[in-house]
Amino acid sequence: MKIGIVQNAPYLGDVQKNLQSHLEASEKASSEKIDLLVFPELSLTGYTLRDLTQDIAIQPKNNPVFKKLLLESERLDLVFGFVEEKERGLFYNSAAYLRKGKIRHIHRKVYLPTYGMFEEGKFYAAGRNFDVFPGDVFQTGLMICYDFLQFGPGYLLFAGGAELIICLSAAPGRGFSPEEKFASSDMWELMGAALSRFTTSYVVYCNRVGFEDGKAFAGGSFVYGPSGNLICTAGYGEEGFITAEIHPDTIREARSQRLYKRDDRPEIIQAALQRLLQKNED
Repeated sequence: MKIGIVQNAPYLGDVQKNLQSHLEASEKASSEKIDLLVFPELSLTGYTLRDLTQDIAIQPKNNPVFKKLLLESERLDLVFGFVEEKERGLFYNSAAYLRKGKIRHIHRKVYLPTYGMFEEGKFYAAGRNFDVFPGDVFQTGLMICYDFLQFGPGYLLFAGGAELIICLSAAPGRGFSPEEKFASSDMWELMGAALSRFTTSYVVYCNRVGFEDGKAFAGGSFVYGPSGNLICTAGYGEEGFITAEIHPDTIREARSQRLYKRDDRPEIIQAALQRLLQKNED
C-alpha cells in the first residue's frame, strides 16, 4: 500500500480554496498510484478560526464539498480535517476517512487544548471515542493532534486491533534545535517512535505549515514502521509531499518478534480503571 502525506498551509476560513487544493493534491497522488492520501488537521478550514467556526462548519451528509471529495475517493482513500456540525449548533474538530465514495469513519478530537495560545475548548465539543475500522489493507485508527500526546488513545487503538494509526496535526513550532528544526518537533517524533514500536503498528503523522495569528506551524510530518523505525519525514516549516510504501507482512514480522499484542490484557486495564474511578468517586 502506498501512502501520500500532504504537508501544506490551509487558507484560513476559505473552504473552497482548500477544497481546490485537496482536489489538486488528489490528482497528483492518483497519477503517482497512491492508495491513501492524508492531509493535516482542519485542512479544509485552517486552524485559528475562533468566531468563524460556525460559519464554515460542515454537516457531511449531502454537503457539496463532501460530495466532491467522496467522488474523488473513488480513485484513492482520503483523510482530511474539517469543522463538523454534528448536530445543529454543536461543532467538532473532526477528521474524515473517505473510501470508495463513502464516509468510512469520522473521528472527533477528544483532547482539546485550551491553555496558552490554544482555545479549542471555547469553540468545540469534545469527542468521546477512539475506534478502529477496516481499511483496504489495514485495520486503521485516527487521532487529531493533542490526542497523540496522551497515553490512553494509543493503547485504545492498539487494544482495538489497529495496524495503521493516522494522526492529523496543526502543531506550532517552538524553540530551536541544533538539528535545524523546532525543538518541539522532538516531542512528536519521540511519540511516533514509541507508539509505533509498542503497538507494532505503522504510525502516520501529518502536520501543517504556514502562519496564522502569530503562530508558525512546524511541519515535520513522518511515517514510522512497526518496529519503531523512521521510514520517511518531511521538512520543517515548509510545504512538502512525501510518500511511503507500507506492507502488512512487516506487521506480522514485528508482532512475531515483540509479543505485546499477544500478551495484552485489556481486562486487567478495565478492572484497574474501574477501581480507580470508584476510588475517585468515594
